[in-house]
Amino acid sequence: MNHETYDVLHHEGAGWRAVPTTPPDKPPSDAARPMTVQVARWSATHPWRAIGAWVLFVTLCVVGGGAVGTKALTQDSNPRTQSGQADRIETSGNFAHPSVENLLITARSGKLDPAVAKAAADDATTRFRGIAQVAAVDAAVTSADGRAVLVPITMAGDPDTASDRVAPLQTVTTAVQQAHPSVRVEEVGGASLDKAIGAALGGDLHQAELISIPITLLILLVAFGALIAAGVPLLLALSSVAAAIGLSAFASHLLPASDALSSVVLLIGMAVGVDYSLFYVRREREERTRGASRLEAIEIAAETSGHAVVVSGLAVAIAMAGLLVARDATFSSMAIGAILVVVVAVIGSLTVLPALLAKLGHWVDRPKIPFLWRLTAARTGTPRIWGALLRPALRRPAVSLAVSGLALVALAIPATGMKLKLPTASDLPRSIPIMNSYDRLSAAFPSSSETHTVAIKAPAASLPQVQAAVAELDRRVATDPLFAHDQLPEIRTSGDHTVTTVNIGVNAQPGSTLAAKSLAQLRQVLVPQTIGQVPGARYAVGGDIGGQADFVSSMQSSLPWVIAFVLGLTLIIMLVTFRSVAIALTAIGLNLLSAGAAFGVLVLVFQHTWAEGLLGFRSTGAVVAWLPLFLFVVLFGLSMDYHVFVVSRIREAAMRGESTQDAVRHGITTSAGVVTSAAAVMIAVFSVFATLTTIDMKQLGVGLAAAILIDATMIRVVLLPSVMSLLGRRNWWAPAFIRRDSPQVPYDAERVFPSRVSV
Repeated sequence: MNHETYDVLHHEGAGWRAVPTTPPDKPPSDAARPMTVQVARWSATHPWRAIGAWVLFVTLCVVGGGAVGTKALTQDSNPRTQSGQADRIETSGNFAHPSVENLLITARSGKLDPAVAKAAADDATTRFRGIAQVAAVDAAVTSADGRAVLVPITMAGDPDTASDRVAPLQTVTTAVQQAHPSVRVEEVGGASLDKAIGAALGGDLHQAELISIPITLLILLVAFGALIAAGVPLLLALSSVAAAIGLSAFASHLLPASDALSSVVLLIGMAVGVDYSLFYVRREREERTRGASRLEAIEIAAETSGHAVVVSGLAVAIAMAGLLVARDATFSSMAIGAILVVVVAVIGSLTVLPALLAKLGHWVDRPKIPFLWRLTAARTGTPRIWGALLRPALRRPAVSLAVSGLALVALAIPATGMKLKLPTASDLPRSIPIMNSYDRLSAAFPSSSETHTVAIKAPAASLPQVQAAVAELDRRVATDPLFAHDQLPEIRTSGDHTVTTVNIGVNAQPGSTLAAKSLAQLRQVLVPQTIGQVPGARYAVGGDIGGQADFVSSMQSSLPWVIAFVLGLTLIIMLVTFRSVAIALTAIGLNLLSAGAAFGVLVLVFQHTWAEGLLGFRSTGAVVAWLPLFLFVVLFGLSMDYHVFVVSRIREAAMRGESTQDAVRHGITTSAGVVTSAAAVMIAVFSVFATLTTIDMKQLGVGLAAAILIDATMIRVVLLPSVMSLLGRRNWWAPAFIRRDSPQVPYDAERVFPSRVSV
């Protein structure tokens, strides 16, 4: 057979020329091959060792993580904020913070009969004092309008575990209700709210997990047409998640874990784990279809898709590391968990996946799903639909770029009006029964809804001056319409007389205009003019309202730094990987545009009311405060999955000497199936979150699903080919210091196995 030569791009000065290269008669030596190929070859030739090592690794992670336990995050206040300072001052006072439940007695209709309400309150008081979980029962309080009676109940024991011990109190409440059916008897408090909301959220997340796994398997079945081939990516993703959760338990002893850690590990782990395996398995199957042997196909997949997996994993890890820049304990915990699961997924893709493919051999395509197999796996050649979709961008790249770019910019414009807010109890769905009780409690006793906490630390000798200043503060608050006046401020002093706290009620929810005004009045006027006059006193204003305001402000100030960190390191990674300034800048620009459009969708959907009926939520007029920062790093990281994989295929074709348009067409059409399948998995899983109960989970699901949909369609099918077609050979330009070490020409079947190529 006559081996024709083919061209490889070579940079000379400011231009490019084609250098004829004769394909070698045999593959390079093992020592000259990339590490991904060497690892894959060892795994493929020692499959049981590789599989056993992976099983042992996952088992040790899970068992070891369970043995050491997870250290939970107990203090999530940002020390740089005033609310964080208030928390630290209050903590130094060693105050007891018992959990308090409230028995609320109201009329079922009309006016409340005082005699009936008193009888129910007296009965409840007697019953509650007789159970071990109750430390004290205070005297019943009647609301100002006489519509309700409140019986405060102080629980015994650790307040952090109160929700686990509140059931006996709820049993008593049920008994009181049965004994006094003419009135409504309800229990509302921190423990009962935590229990009810936790049950609702836990049920939601469990439902999401149960739904997402079958959906993922179904999409993989459509992608591969065979059960084992579909099961391999899912198995690797789930084992990576399990191992990462175990490793996170070890990490939690250095950086305590937040409640959301496991959910983030599952979300990111399923996304990247399935993607990496999908890329690898599809490339291995493609090479076998072209005539490569089992081992040859694995090596080519390791050289191409394996390399893309490493670069993509590094990009995702860097993006998730951006959460560390926010210097928030919860985000830092999420970042560590996400980085761990990405690293584990990459390691699994490079080690155990080649071993599984080698051991399974052709069995990986068994059992075949008849219709799906004919539709997908058995199909050869380039699907016509992708050629048709790409045609406008390749024929008229300038027009396609202008139209699609303007469309995404228009979609991103609403993001400039984004408002941030943390969800409060008022934003929880009223499908949770206790929330209706909470509404009645807040209406009857509005000052019990929220409070500002003024924390003061001063020498013990200054206590008289502190008390005088607090008295003056109370007097001013009592005449200020911004604050609640149905209850006196609660004042506490530590045993050593160095710490004093004042809780001031306000008839407003965190994030509201009234809450912001009352907070500003305290921080800027009332507290400085009173407590601030005590020599040597340190003070801060915290509480839920101050905490939310500070958190929103912290997110807004951190986001530019996070963006700069992620963009800067991603730019470096892309430059080093592709040795091209244009490719690196294009990746940054397109992913920013995708994220901006997703933010615009969030604002359009959730800051308005038109989608309330469609998605089953009540608009808060804002986006959840932590979502923009979290979404940015997740979206940027996951978008790089597709970008690295697609551009790698384009570069392979370009390095063989194909024209830019032919290389773009080849790269996108040959990767279209796997990218579409991977995107479909993500969109389906993320869409499940949009069906959950709470507003933050809905926004998370919609934001992620919208971004991946935009990225896999508009970005990859229109914008990327348009930009690369316009740039032409300039796509691969780089300054001398970057191209000093020329990148190795990637494997392709024509170069490595010329005997199978007809030229």
